Amino acid sequence: MVIGAGGQIGRPAVEALARDGWEVTAASRRGTRDESWPGEVVTRRLDREDDAALGELIGDGCDLVVDIVAYGAGHARQLTGLADRVGSAVVMSTVSVYGDGTGRGFDTMSEPGGFPQYPVPVREDQPTVPPGDATYSTGKAALERELIAAGDRLPTTLLRAGAIHGPHSPLPRELYFVKRNLDGRRRRVLAHRGESLFHTSAARNIAELIRLAAARPGSRVLNACDPQPLTVAEIGSAVDAVMGVETETVLVDGAAPSPSVGSSPWSVELPVVFDMSAAERELGYRPVVFYPESLPETVDWLTRRLSGQDWREAFPTLARIYPDLFDYAAEDAWFGA
Repeated sequence: MVIGAGGQIGRPAVEALARDGWEVTAASRRGTRDESWPGEVVTRRLDREDDAALGELIGDGCDLVVDIVAYGAGHARQLTGLADRVGSAVVMSTVSVYGDGTGRGFDTMSEPGGFPQYPVPVREDQPTVPPGDATYSTGKAALERELIAAGDRLPTTLLRAGAIHGPHSPLPRELYFVKRNLDGRRRRVLAHRGESLFHTSAARNIAELIRLAAARPGSRVLNACDPQPLTVAEIGSAVDAVMGVETETVLVDGAAPSPSVGSSPWSVELPVVFDMSAAERELGYRPVVFYPESLPETVDWLTRRLSGQDWREAFPTLARIYPDLFDYAAEDAWFGA
């Protein structure tokens, strides 16, 4: 059973598992079916918060539960409460659970002096932020703690993803470049000289990790990122190449001049890069796609989603987290000055 099958990771995960020989039930709020899935995939509607509905869907039992949308201690207990009917689990987490041991982490990045001092690349034994319900990061840390503690009853692979990319994303960072190109903006600004490294995770690579972990049940925590992160400037160039446009990038030393100028969804003060050797060692993981090759389908999907509607309506989650992505007036004023 794949919970959250209709989303960005769920769609390729269902496809990968089904083609690997699993009998898959794809559960989501709308009971969505993806055109890439084999016909034998069964779709079901599921409210993730409904304990009884989840228990009923699992029925007498299943060999594997893949939970894409689990969050917080409550969802972890929901899963461990079904441990006697589930063989093993693969559950999505996030690299934002990592702290630097001094109280700094993803939640403090935007604060003065709050950028975490991570060792690069970050390994899975790096400390995490305290579990709780205050932020997304602490909620995921709480999820992890409960599932790790119950590993003897429910073997669970926790996958910590980075900046996820691919079609069907509620948070498509690539829109930063795609929309500018569609709007005819041929000049842009990037802070930190465009050298920021924020490790990306292709949804299809995550699906491959899910497929491998499904075949090798165990209690483990693994990073789930792409093989080689690109700088933000390299990401912009790759998007330009797919869209067939030429642009000028103005590079700024240090931080962005303002929240509306030069700050992209990948702009970080120091490299945020994660070690993938544990996944290679434990699962035999090899990426199925590299960032540039994954871009055409992402750009095409974004272009179609933007057609005829405001970007805030198309991607409300992105607009809430990054409200100043497309303040062209502020950019023009900065260029003019």
